[in-house]
Amino acid sequence: MFCREDLVSKIIEYGRLCGDKNFSPGYSGNISARFEEGMLITTSGSSNGYLKEENIVYTGFDGESKEDGKKPSSEKFLHIEIYKKRPEFNYIIHVHAPYLSSFASAGKDLMAPVMAENVFYFGGIPLAKYALPSTMELVYNTVKYFDKYDAVLMANHGFVVASETLEDAYMKLELAESYAQVVLNTMVLGGAKVLSKKQAKEILDLRN
Repeated sequence: MFCREDLVSKIIEYGRLCGDKNFSPGYSGNISARFEEGMLITTSGSSNGYLKEENIVYTGFDGESKEDGKKPSSEKFLHIEIYKKRPEFNYIIHVHAPYLSSFASAGKDLMAPVMAENVFYFGGIPLAKYALPSTMELVYNTVKYFDKYDAVLMANHGFVVASETLEDAYMKLELAESYAQVVLNTMVLGGAKVLSKKQAKEILDLRN
């Protein structure tokens, strides 16, 4: 298990990558890591791309900050409920990446099996129904999909992905954003040639 210092460094490192790739423009997005009896999560109003040590706060699974003067992200309960639902997950990244957010804002999921690699890693990326950001309605609308999926689009909002490692969560974010761009490009070119159910199953069977 990583110590706090190591986890903070990893969050800052991958936050910077999110910023460099324009996955987290401005103040958008948040990152967390499971830690002790709760999590380390970015503070309210911080920017994933410009994180410093003071922008990370230890927060219990009751949503309360364990550090005076530090307020956790307003989306803290989204992270908490994902951790509760999927005990194997240790890291969560929430971003407003442009292509993924475009699909979310258009009310379109990414469930169609268009590219083999994305079928293998995601199975599909569902779209959670809209709710006001930072509300428990948003949490419930989104977290229910984590029973089958590791990544979810949030209508008129953004994207959230969780994994056992921060590296894997970030790599899946890169894959998902690229996938959204490819799917959008296929629309310009007349539409994607979607894989058949048989072809998609053959890809999913490679996981075993």
